[in-house]
Amino acid sequence: MEVRLPDIGEGLTEGEIVEWLVKEGDKVKQFQPLVKVLTAKATVEIPSPYEGTVVKLLAKPGDVVKVGQAIAVIEKEGAGLVEERHEERRELVRAPPRVRKLARELGVDLAKVKGTGPGGTITEADVMRAAEEARKPEAKPPPPAEKPSDREERVPLRGIKRLMALKMAEAKAKVPHAYIAEEVDFTELVKLRESLKEEAERRGVKLTLLAFIVKAAAKALKSYPLMNASLDEARGEIVIKKYYNIGIAVDVEDGLVVPNVKEADKKGLFQIAREIQELAQKAREGRLSLEEVSNGTFSITNIGSIGTVFGMAVINYPEAAILGVHKVQELPRVVDGEIKPRKVGILSLSFDHRFIEGAYATRFLLHLKRLLENPVLIMAPEEEFQ
Repeated sequence: MEVRLPDIGEGLTEGEIVEWLVKEGDKVKQFQPLVKVLTAKATVEIPSPYEGTVVKLLAKPGDVVKVGQAIAVIEKEGAGLVEERHEERRELVRAPPRVRKLARELGVDLAKVKGTGPGGTITEADVMRAAEEARKPEAKPPPPAEKPSDREERVPLRGIKRLMALKMAEAKAKVPHAYIAEEVDFTELVKLRESLKEEAERRGVKLTLLAFIVKAAAKALKSYPLMNASLDEARGEIVIKKYYNIGIAVDVEDGLVVPNVKEADKKGLFQIAREIQELAQKAREGRLSLEEVSNGTFSITNIGSIGTVFGMAVINYPEAAILGVHKVQELPRVVDGEIKPRKVGILSLSFDHRFIEGAYATRFLLHLKRLLENPVLIMAPEEEFQ
């Protein structure tokens, strides 16, 4: 029985073989994990649909296979003779005697001819066409590949890097990006974080500014619903999401993955911080589930954690926008007519200009800034904003 790459949902059409968990000759149980496959969203384990013996592995690590493509063959107990007879039937050639005679005269191997007649029957025209193809001069082999230079290194585009390339190209090709940025005074937020840091550590939570930003973003999105939407081009509709799954871009060894905090608007600060911590750890260990990277509605990339002061991110398509959080540093600013040291950083916003105009995006970013500069508003209940 052939094992085919299953359709695991989310519109996925292909996957890359990462690692086989069995080898040819192994006996496997039904639902036993067979192979790890990297999809456009996460690395998932594909279980065996049958119990039996692994006869052949049809793909190797690094191969990209389509949904529905056979990746292995498993012999179910007592099914060997049936499979052998099945293989014999595949080799049968449908051709009447006159066609067979013509093939012998022209030296055509009927096993290599595709029949165009009823039920795949090979016709005289099929044989003549095959003979004509055989008489064509062989194409010259391509010139030998140049020897690699000591001054260059070629690295196969595989794994997360390949998926990043596809996703970024798709986002840039389909979405006209527009960009805005705003300076934010994080001084009061930094003070609040410091006051809660000890309590967070007592609960085993690493409390970062990012947790506050996720909570503030979920609140701001409710006031600006187009930022939490996507465009259904086929139906000509803007799909506004009434749930708030905030994606967090995580820098991993091979690239970038974006798991999301589900229903962030319904969760407390410490719970959000704990989930960010757990998702980042899973991402770095390659243990994210498909669910954890699916159904995101808005993304945040904390570029400042690496050290950059400013930049513009590429939208995590099909989402409508992505927020860039940049380095927070102590800088002199004028406060109440006096120059004082303040904790300052820049927030950048990349948004889909097909259905979000600049004024709307700017109001959203300014609303988010207001929440972050007055962090008591982040913690206020929803009814305070009615």
